[in-house]
Amino acid sequence: MNRRSVLKALGGAGAAALVGVPLLDGLRGSGSTGAVLESRLRRPKPFQLPLPIPPVLTPVRQDADGDHYEITQSAGTAEILPGVATRIWGYDGMFPGPTIVSTSGRPTTVRHRNALPVPVVVHLHGGHTPASSDGFPTDFVLPAGPVPAHDHGGVVTHGVRDYVYPMNQPAATLWYHDHRMDFTAASVWRGLAGFHLVRDANERSLGLPAGDREIPVMIADRSFDSDGSMLYPSLDPTLLHTPGVTDTYRGGVLGDVITVNGAAWPVAKLPRVRHRLRLLNGSNARRYRLSLSPPGAGFVVIGTDGGLLPSPVRRDTVDLAPAQRCDVVVDFAAFADGQRVTMRNEFGDDGTGQVMQFLVSGTTDDPSRVPDRLAPAPVFAAPAVTRTLHFGLGAHNTWKINGRYFNPARADTTPRLGTTEHWQLTSDFDHPVHLHLGHFEVVSRGLSGPGANDLGLRDTIDLRASEQATIRVAFADYPGRYVFHCHNLEHEDMAMMGTMLVT
Repeated sequence: MNRRSVLKALGGAGAAALVGVPLLDGLRGSGSTGAVLESRLRRPKPFQLPLPIPPVLTPVRQDADGDHYEITQSAGTAEILPGVATRIWGYDGMFPGPTIVSTSGRPTTVRHRNALPVPVVVHLHGGHTPASSDGFPTDFVLPAGPVPAHDHGGVVTHGVRDYVYPMNQPAATLWYHDHRMDFTAASVWRGLAGFHLVRDANERSLGLPAGDREIPVMIADRSFDSDGSMLYPSLDPTLLHTPGVTDTYRGGVLGDVITVNGAAWPVAKLPRVRHRLRLLNGSNARRYRLSLSPPGAGFVVIGTDGGLLPSPVRRDTVDLAPAQRCDVVVDFAAFADGQRVTMRNEFGDDGTGQVMQFLVSGTTDDPSRVPDRLAPAPVFAAPAVTRTLHFGLGAHNTWKINGRYFNPARADTTPRLGTTEHWQLTSDFDHPVHLHLGHFEVVSRGLSGPGANDLGLRDTIDLRASEQATIRVAFADYPGRYVFHCHNLEHEDMAMMGTMLVT
């Protein structure tokens, strides 16, 4: 499909103008719907900064009710580019925020304080969470002092809110991020994102790489202004009044600097042993196809969004749409001592074709292993309902689901608690579709079965342009109001979201 036929299918120049140039990267095969926002500051030479590892948060107390944490959302300064101080918004003033580690079956409570000048909402992405703590987009935590009225029917608190997570789910790589209605994209871009890992007894028994050989890897593209601040095309830079971005970026904002754990194109020095990499696409709109150069032993995929796979799967490449995770083991013994190994993005070009580098140095004992069996295979009941949902372009620079804009007061779907459903999803452009509450398995794409990257339980499906896919999702444990939406965050902010009322 060439550019002319794409624009013709969209209705010509008028449709193209609605979304800027939405397939700027997609026409080269990446499917990153959006336009590149070019930095005004000269981009640095890659591989100068060491890979930061977000600190693990310590509970303020542990008791019979579980583990209790406190986080303050505040402005801070970070060295994302070498020698440059960048102002960010962060959890505890850092980007990414501190990593929370929970145990399956033991409740975790996180008290969030809002010291930012805007309302915030926290969503535990991938969490199997009661509606009251899921982070519905209008459940604002307001800052201290006067702010514009935000009357959208949500549960509003002032200054502080406790989010309670029962952790009724197996070991998995989760993450938490801002989820405020109309302003999620800009807030996440400024730094409001962090890892939340869940562990269980089964995972601990497997002998996987652990300790400093287990590395969280949050990949996020960003752009920078001439003064080193984060550059983002908000219509309202205060993020208080007018939502959205300038016309060129209605399809999504693609940064021209690739950061990992908050550092641009970093280097990780590590020994020639197995390492577990918890890969997360924390970008607003960019998709990645990750590979290693030289390839060595490639990736051994052991888990995805919802947790460990039944068995490991070897891959030379791993695809990640926005918000997706992939848990992999890399055996760096396959590389020579002193060798530099580059993690590449095969969907990128220029600087975005490189992600980070590993400097392999030294040999030491490696007691880790990757067993043939990892976790029980998920079991779903027969679907009671089949729903059809179309994700497509709307008028006036917006995006729709089934021809409707997001309305937090309207129930777009009403799943029954304890049932399983089939959702048939169709698209115009690429839309990474995310469901709250329920994990799902991909049943089919078009006339075929799941794709090569549709492994395991998912909470986000990489729905490609002009594609139909079917997912099987179970609704268990918690009734209430949840959302589903496109996780291209600019699409989400521009109304591509729906409400599930689980009854």
